[in-house]
Amino acid sequence: MVNSEKLTIGRIARLASVGVDTIRFYERRGLLPEPVRTAAGYRLYNTNTVNRLHFIRRAKALGFSLEEITTLLDLQDNGGPKAKVKDITQRKLDGINSKIDDLERMRDVLSDLNKQCSGKGDVCGCPIIDVLSDPHGIST
Repeated sequence: MVNSEKLTIGRIARLASVGVDTIRFYERRGLLPEPVRTAAGYRLYNTNTVNRLHFIRRAKALGFSLEEITTLLDLQDNGGPKAKVKDITQRKLDGINSKIDDLERMRDVLSDLNKQCSGKGDVCGCPIIDVLSDPHGIST
């Protein structure tokens, strides 16, 4: 594929394994540059758009928000300090670690409650229901 080749939105979508609506959405959000248009109004994209779509998909898979991806793409396109990329990544890591801590606490509480419940008989006196019903039973 020649780098200056122009491709239709359908072809770009197939090459990047995304939907046409996804491309239009990213275009509206400013993640993709405005494509040239034919006289009939059809979008024609540069082949570099496929790489950009792959970048967006990989960044989303790692949990980056569209706003963060926009910033990363801007840094890639226009240059800037690596420190800014590192800062965005560190904030993402901090958020992930916080979620992991929350999930581990939830797991521990649920595990303890599950061990306390015999699973037999009527729900009356069930330690899980009792703790969930008590406004002071567990802190979130």
